[in-house]
Amino acid sequence: MTYYQLSYPVLPRVVLEAFPAELLAKKKQRKKAIDLIVNECKEMGYDGIVLESWSRWAVYRVLDDPKMRNLALQFIKDLGDALHAVTSERNNKNRLRLVYVIGPPHSETLQVHDFGPKDLQSLSDAVDGFSLMTYDFSGPHNPGPNAPLNWIESILQLLLGTNKNTALANKILLGINFYGNDFILSEGQGGGAITGRDYLSLLEKHKPDFRWEKNSAEHLFLYTDDDHNNHAVFYPSLLSISMRLEEARKWGCGISIWEIGQEW
Repeated sequence: MTYYQLSYPVLPRVVLEAFPAELLAKKKQRKKAIDLIVNECKEMGYDGIVLESWSRWAVYRVLDDPKMRNLALQFIKDLGDALHAVTSERNNKNRLRLVYVIGPPHSETLQVHDFGPKDLQSLSDAVDGFSLMTYDFSGPHNPGPNAPLNWIESILQLLLGTNKNTALANKILLGINFYGNDFILSEGQGGGAITGRDYLSLLEKHKPDFRWEKNSAEHLFLYTDDDHNNHAVFYPSLLSISMRLEEARKWGCGISIWEIGQEW
């Protein structure tokens, strides 16, 4: 069977790395970027793209300017319209799709750079799916669970409100991490992400006891390394994953995994 005979959609991840103010403020640049993406999909036989840009725009603070923020939203709409105007040659003549990556709001009080419920509604016709990054809740300087279940629920409540099991909720792809974190708890905190191979090595070496953290609905274990540093390891388990799948089902959402292969 050849690539073009496969029936499932292929949407590569595209990250906009151009300086956002330069891209968004100039109509010709916006059109050039859209044409480049659409033509690449045609030439390579893709079924659309997964676009990541909002977090970069936030870092460059272009979303703090209402005019630039509107231009950013319009760019996504124009890209979605352009992709939808083209049909896939290999996948039952379906139109090309746009999945857009969004980060979770940082608090219930939305900041100007946060992607909020109004943005979700505004882009719902142009975007086929929203890949919601419900992970990386904790980091080396604030060790803890990767994606607390109560936090995930609050994010969905904030974005969707009463829109459970609606067409809008169906477009949300709840992010589930297939990686974990190994945090150093001793003075001079550090540590970071680990994959399945690292996780299995730690289990084999330290033979730790697992703990279930009820508040976050995640498993963890503790160990001490050869330099006498205390560690906490959070890694997804069958139970934690199943509870997040159930949360997605409850809201009528799909899922997005970051990323296939990291569990090995």
